[in-house]
Amino acid sequence: MAVAETSGLDPVLGFALVGVLGVGSQWLAWRLRMPAIVLMLAAGLVVGPGLGLLDPSREFGDLMQPMLAIAVAIILFEGGLTLNFQSLSDAATGVRRLVLIGGPLGWLASSAALHWAAGLSWESSAVFGGIMIVTGPTVIAPLLRQARLKRRPAALLQWEAIVNDPVGALAAVLAFEVVVVLRDATSVGAAITDMVVGIAMAVALGAAGGWGLARAFRNALVPEYMKVPVLFVLLLAVFAVSDSILHESGLLAVTVMGLWIANADLPSYAELRRFKEHATILLVSGVFILMAANMDRSTLLAMNWTTLLFVVSVILIARPLPVLVALAFSNIPWRERLLVAFTGPRGVVLVAVAGLFGERLAALGVADGDRIAMLAFALVAATVVLHGFTLTPLARLLGQRATETPGVMIVGGSRWATALGLALRKLDLPVLVSDPNHAHLRLAREAGLDTFWGDILSEAAEHKLDFVTYDKVIAATDNDAYNTLVATDLAPEFGREHVFQLKRMRQASARHALPATLGGQKIAADETYFEANARLAEGWEFRVTKLSAEFTPEHWRERNPEGVPVADLGPGGTLRLLGPEDKVKETEDTRLLFLAPKREERKEDRRDENGNDTLKGATAAGR
Repeated sequence: MAVAETSGLDPVLGFALVGVLGVGSQWLAWRLRMPAIVLMLAAGLVVGPGLGLLDPSREFGDLMQPMLAIAVAIILFEGGLTLNFQSLSDAATGVRRLVLIGGPLGWLASSAALHWAAGLSWESSAVFGGIMIVTGPTVIAPLLRQARLKRRPAALLQWEAIVNDPVGALAAVLAFEVVVVLRDATSVGAAITDMVVGIAMAVALGAAGGWGLARAFRNALVPEYMKVPVLFVLLLAVFAVSDSILHESGLLAVTVMGLWIANADLPSYAELRRFKEHATILLVSGVFILMAANMDRSTLLAMNWTTLLFVVSVILIARPLPVLVALAFSNIPWRERLLVAFTGPRGVVLVAVAGLFGERLAALGVADGDRIAMLAFALVAATVVLHGFTLTPLARLLGQRATETPGVMIVGGSRWATALGLALRKLDLPVLVSDPNHAHLRLAREAGLDTFWGDILSEAAEHKLDFVTYDKVIAATDNDAYNTLVATDLAPEFGREHVFQLKRMRQASARHALPATLGGQKIAADETYFEANARLAEGWEFRVTKLSAEFTPEHWRERNPEGVPVADLGPGGTLRLLGPEDKVKETEDTRLLFLAPKREERKEDRRDENGNDTLKGATAAGR
């Protein structure tokens, strides 16, 4: 028994358990529509201090800290890789203020909260306070995906999280160097010189790495199949070299490198970014499981009312006050300021860096240095749970959600697209009709639908449109090749099950058939562009009706033997676009959108205020 306790879990099983718990938590959160980070945190606590199945420090030993450091570096690099300067647009002023004004103010406010609320010495408070300005891209990204915020507040939170992460780590380094100088009476000038040189080298290494990689990729010096491995190895090299010059400066270096590549207009940028997104999901999952599982029971039991007072003071004072001061007298509306001010979840960087500096302060003789790790975990756990459950309601209260129910983007202006858009609007769904040809959008504009004139795959569309407003795409132009390109390109972003296209005219021919990996799903009767529009010209129309226990799909089919189901909207607001083989949901109060021949309105036909067909007595007249 003693041997089992000493040896612990096999490292390979440990890695497998971390992966299963991390990815499993994300999948379960997706199914339950819950914050993924909350489930990951809970899973780590259960298998770690709860059941004692996993002790990362015991299973992985000296590899634990390097693994976390590399994972955080990759996560920050991927974050920098998403920050194209053009995406800043009208949020640029707010981001500059949050970093240049909010950062230092947040450092001071956090240090004060640590000293007066948590009772830490000024030495520990100054070091930990610097780390606390980070809001954590590992936490912000999943929350933004769930809350579906408007473009500007989402950009503010995302940019602040990415940029402030290395800045917070360097602030902690600066404060720690000051503590070392005061305790060891070393030269202040030498410490400042080391700091400046380290930061300059980190920026130079990151920029050089990004420039060299972009130049090599653009000049075809790296084969396509080796681009991702070369990128990965160069990332590790830049991080390691910079970190060896000044500890924690590697985070700054990889962030700069990611920013450079994001703004280099590389042809392979989309593939690189998607790979890094997949890697980041795995790393975020693993890091959160490891972080929670690595906490011991004594540390958790050490939390008391001072810990609670500290967390509350940070959430209600130390975070909101610096943000509101930084954004004062800016072009950011007050509702957006409040949302950003009261959204400050902390992530893995805070715990990893805080634990490291806590140990170093304790080694220097700072008595309360060992309390930093416990306070860091308490802050991360509290903010993750709080913001995981409150960001969406808060955004809804302040009117900062892009949409309550995600809608449909129809690529291709036509009579069919306009008629479908109007029918979807009856279901209270956002609808956008896009087409590169301005004349093709005439009917949609006259019908009052939102339109975008331009290529939906262009950078202009990415910067001008809130893609988060829509979760389904229908490629419905008169160009089969363009429809296939749109469906294939947008499938990774929207999910292949949410991307549809009209039938290709020549797909029955083996000579012109495309592989299943290209294109979108079938929709409605699986007709071509010309067949779909011809059907409307022959007198067919889109209609909406409500299903119930009295009026089932079988009753609807009896009334509409030729009807073609197009979509159904469940009572919870879940929209499904239907293919020719999909069956309509039989859930109570499901609303069915279908295509059917126009019928003569009879006296017993009635419509409700939403334009839905209604029952008269026990019949469904005219359906």
